[in-house]
Amino acid sequence: MRVVVTGASGNVGSALVRELVRRRHTVTGVARRRPDRGDDPTADSVRWHTADVADEPLDPVLGGADALVHLAWMFQPTHDPDTTWRANAVGTRNVLAAAARTGVGVVVCASSVGAYSPALDDDPVDESWPTDSPSPAAYCREKAYVERALDTFEATHPDVRVVRVRPAFVFQRSSGAEQRRIFGAPGLRPWMLERRLLPIVPVPSGLRLQTVHADDLAQVYAEVVERPVRGAFNVAADGVLRRRELGELFDARTVEAPASVARAAVEGAWRVRLAGAPGDLFDALLRLPVLSTARAKTELGWQPRYGAAEALAEMLTGAREGAGTGLPPLHPESPVP
Repeated sequence: MRVVVTGASGNVGSALVRELVRRRHTVTGVARRRPDRGDDPTADSVRWHTADVADEPLDPVLGGADALVHLAWMFQPTHDPDTTWRANAVGTRNVLAAAARTGVGVVVCASSVGAYSPALDDDPVDESWPTDSPSPAAYCREKAYVERALDTFEATHPDVRVVRVRPAFVFQRSSGAEQRRIFGAPGLRPWMLERRLLPIVPVPSGLRLQTVHADDLAQVYAEVVERPVRGAFNVAADGVLRRRELGELFDARTVEAPASVARAAVEGAWRVRLAGAPGDLFDALLRLPVLSTARAKTELGWQPRYGAAEALAEMLTGAREGAGTGLPPLHPESPVP
């Protein structure tokens, strides 16, 4: 199959390209910044197309494609929601319109656990849970908008097989430097994350966290491209991380921090640009549902190779070591966004 992947040079995209190449698909990667062939391990297997999905024509690259996987997404700058709206909401509309014009038969789109409406308990939710966003945070609002855009696309193009993938937080070692830049303070350096400097870790009350390794998520994307499935799929590693698991992961003593205090600290740090995520995104974090992954395991035969703690630990190791790749978003010295 000829598969076009937008956002192919990012955290998830890089893993998916590796998986699709391994499965011997013909891959065209779309990215805002073209990778240096000398630094890209898939350079000889991938045709790269440079484009900003928000406003550049995509018909030439989508013409003749069997499947589209739309991963392109901009998390930063969180202080400029107009920019992220243009990239994420307008960009998705542009991609879907181009797919319709060029007759792409399979459209797979990245959604997120962050699209789901709040949950008040720990009972796992399946893909029928409402996707109206857990908070007004730009990231969540834009993911919910994409869900509505996909609803409209499905209704008006019933001949196209549409799949939406809703993963938990996605980690891998090579994303360590990027995720340190995106979520941490501008002055945060790898050495500041050393375990010896974190003897006590405050954990907000009520925090529960699901993760998935990028390679495991890439398998789901590849499977839904190849199999005749439709609809949504939750994707998360086995296990839910709470205070005890996070203490073990950091090898540190944990203390429970009142959610209101933690929220105020996050919002204050974000306002003075010492943190990458605002308070309303922290609100969303505490309201996210626990994902049931039964559908992915049953219909795709998927089994994660990494547990929740393993995926997060790998990214943290990468962040401490300044890990990355030659791909522009993952380069250790790449600016944000």
